[in-house]
Amino acid sequence: MTEQALLTDARLYLCTDARTERGDFADFVDAAYAGGVDIIQLRDKGLEAAEELELLEVLEAAARRHGRLWSVNDRADIASLSGAPVLHVGQKDLPLASARKFLGGEAVIGLSTHSPGQIDAAIAASGAAGGLDYFCVGPVWATPTKPGRAAVGLDLVRYAAEATGKTTGSAAGAGVDGPALPWFAIGGIDLGNVERVAAAGAERIVVVRAITEADDPAAAARSLLAALDAGAS
Repeated sequence: MTEQALLTDARLYLCTDARTERGDFADFVDAAYAGGVDIIQLRDKGLEAAEELELLEVLEAAARRHGRLWSVNDRADIASLSGAPVLHVGQKDLPLASARKFLGGEAVIGLSTHSPGQIDAAIAASGAAGGLDYFCVGPVWATPTKPGRAAVGLDLVRYAAEATGKTTGSAAGAGVDGPALPWFAIGGIDLGNVERVAAAGAERIVVVRAITEADDPAAAARSLLAALDAGAS
């Protein structure tokens, strides 16, 4: 499958640090993919570039074994050097046009959004070749992984669902080929609240601690996917 096809089918996106204290990065990412995680992003601000590139080789190998995607956070240069299929940027990071200069038109690029206006802009940026490929909405709830970032609540999840045509079946948010732009809810999502997120219209989620702090990452991933299904029904 192509990267775009894998993105369209993706439902569970995991962000993890390098797991330096546990020393189990390779085993962890392999277990997460085995449990059903579709995309894993290495997000660790404490890494030097050489360290990050080494870990990305491990992540790439695991992703290839499972036929899944892997992602780089913020750094288009690291994404280019590592051959990452996915780059995720924030509102204050490298602009989309600049990221495309590094990565070309084939790479998947995603963007964080925190307001209705940013969602509208993300949808508008998806409507041309080389545009945005997906966006994230959040943080739905406050989370220590984003200190100081105010929670946006479920109302913004509902807004994203409506803006992309998820709840209406309309052509709102449709890209150049017709389908709605993929998007993920993010921020404080875990097994205890994921059904509420799904009921608000999210078909895809990003998690951190719900899997990184689990004793059994594969089982945690499977439980999250089951709850996501339950909340959507």
